[in-house]
This record gives sequence, structure tokens and C-alpha cells, in this order.
Amino acid sequence: MEQTRTSQNSAPQPGDPGAAAESPEVRRLEGEVERLKGELRLEHETYLRNLADFDNYRRRVERERARAVTAGKRELILPLLDVMDDFERALAYSGESPQPVVEGLRAIHRRLVTLLEAHGVRAFTSEGRAFNPTLHEVVSLAGGDGEGSGTVLDELSPGYRWGDEVLRPARVRVAR
Repeated sequence: MEQTRTSQNSAPQPGDPGAAAESPEVRRLEGEVERLKGELRLEHETYLRNLADFDNYRRRVERERARAVTAGKRELILPLLDVMDDFERALAYSGESPQPVVEGLRAIHRRLVTLLEAHGVRAFTSEGRAFNPTLHEVVSLAGGDGEGSGTVLDELSPGYRWGDEVLRPARVRVAR
């Protein structure tokens, strides 16, 4: 029994399992493992941050591309609305023109209307409705002839929506 007590108090022997846990080499390796774990954790956090940054960049580029496409379409559609107005004026004054010319104008007008509608552009009616500054551009004021003040008397040029957005307000005459 005394022999066991003395062996417990003596220095660890090289073959002892407890000896390895306390050697300077093991402590150095454990420190190195902890340092590497810390580096790995930092690299993983950097990776996740970069992944999130790239995802945000991708979404931002997609939004900007969609805005650019919309702006490009708008630049093309707005002048077409002026052409539409010209066609409608031509049709309104085509009473004495030869019938084939009038039919040709109507056919081109229908194709233009179909083309605009295919892209979500639709005219809206304003006559007889209350003036709304988001939908109407006042060109002149006139006596109401029984109409309520602020009522749209007639359209000088129609307004157009593109989906839910007002593409071009209607140019109107409003009752005083």
C-alpha cells in the first residue's frame, strides 16, 4: 500500500496516460487547435457575410435592371401615345376622305391600340367624373352648365394607365 502511495506522489512516468496531458508539446498543440478553431470561425463568419453581400448585390442589380427596362419601355410608349392622339384626330376629321383611306387609318389605329394593350397600356375615361390631380391635367376651366364644380367636362386628350401607374394624365376641361 505504501508503494502505491509513493507512486502517486512521484513524477509522472513517460508511459503514464496522465503524463501526456501535461507535457508542453500537448499544451502547445491544444493551443494551436484552439487558434485554428478561432481562425475557422472567423473565416466562416467572413464567408457568410460575403454570401449575404453578394445576395444583396444580386437583388440590387435585378431591381436596377427592371427599372432600366421599365424606363426604356416608358421612353418608347410615351411618344406612341402622341401618335395615338394624332390617329384619333385624323379619324375625327376624316369625314370627307375616301373610304379606303379611312379604313386604312382605322386598321392602323386598331393595331396600335392592340399593341399598347398587349403591353398593359390602357386609356381611361374622365368625362363626367370629378377632377383628380393624379389622373387629370387641367387645360382650361369653363362654366359648368349645370355640372358640379370640379367635374371634368371633356377630354382634350385621353389619359393612359400602365398597370396601376398613371402613364400620362388626361388633358381635360373642368367646370368652375
